[in-house]
Amino acid sequence: MGRHARPRERGPRALLGGGALRVPRRIAMVAVTLTAVTFGSPLVAATAEPKPSLNELKNQVERHYEEIESLTEQFNGQRERLKQARRSAELANKTLEKSHADLEQKRLKAGQYAQDAYMLGGIGSSLALAMSGDPDGYLNRAATTYALQMQQGEEVARIAKAMDVAERAKAGAKAREAEVNKLVSDLSTQRDKIRKLVAKTESTLFRRALSQAGNTGGRATKIDIPIPGDGKAAEATKWALTQQLKPYVWGAAGPSSFDCSGLVMWAYQKVGISLPHYTGDQWTAGTHVSRQDLRAGDLVFFYSDLHHVGIYIGGGMMVHAPRTGDVVRVVPLGNRPFVGGVRIAD
Repeated sequence: MGRHARPRERGPRALLGGGALRVPRRIAMVAVTLTAVTFGSPLVAATAEPKPSLNELKNQVERHYEEIESLTEQFNGQRERLKQARRSAELANKTLEKSHADLEQKRLKAGQYAQDAYMLGGIGSSLALAMSGDPDGYLNRAATTYALQMQQGEEVARIAKAMDVAERAKAGAKAREAEVNKLVSDLSTQRDKIRKLVAKTESTLFRRALSQAGNTGGRATKIDIPIPGDGKAAEATKWALTQQLKPYVWGAAGPSSFDCSGLVMWAYQKVGISLPHYTGDQWTAGTHVSRQDLRAGDLVFFYSDLHHVGIYIGGGMMVHAPRTGDVVRVVPLGNRPFVGGVRIAD
């Protein structure tokens, strides 16, 4: 390295200093003042809003999770009501169809009775009686026809009433179905909004945690991340995080080394849940959840043959035992070939 030339003096000292260039004291003082105003600290310091702490962010995430749970149950309840409304609409339609068929049949019979009555009494009852060789027989037939007509009229009236009831039932069922559909749509919209809010808060939480740990990738660093929740899934996640930097060893399940499914098994054993030491069986050990619904403690699986598993911690991050030569560490899910998530516990 060559010698460094001494930098020329600048700023207020150059204005005040010796040498060929000299300026009056008043001008120098003005220059000092201007320099301080231009380049120095502001006269009134801006008050920056304090950032929330990691624990405050964690509490925010927990509150959002509680909102999601509440909305999800409302969603499930409305979905059940929707099923009932659809069954009611289907039943009303069947009743309506049956009423139409019965009514048509009654109408045909009524028409036949009316025709018979006309044939018997169409020329006038007095004349028909006078011309009849059997007045008693005629009267019996007339009475029978009249009774049948009256009976048929009552049946038609009953069917018409039933048809009206069925029509109103059908309209009510359709209105209920439309109402429930709207409620389900509204709840889904709310749930999506909260999901986005959770994702944003989680992202801030874990980005801050990673930043404070100085982890920018490359060499593994132990990261202290506050995990939202106090259920078994969250507790298992916390246990898994205590094993950071322990080496990957094929077939190992702790306490000094782990493979991927061994870490999962060990962490859940700590909260009283037994899981097999095999990714294929762990895949079927709980409820499947989508990537957007992942929560701390959910198992995340990769590759079509499910040969790798980690424990989701939130914010698009997981803790896992990667491979031979590596250690248990926190990493983003990234572009790994994600297959699905499994919820073992709440």
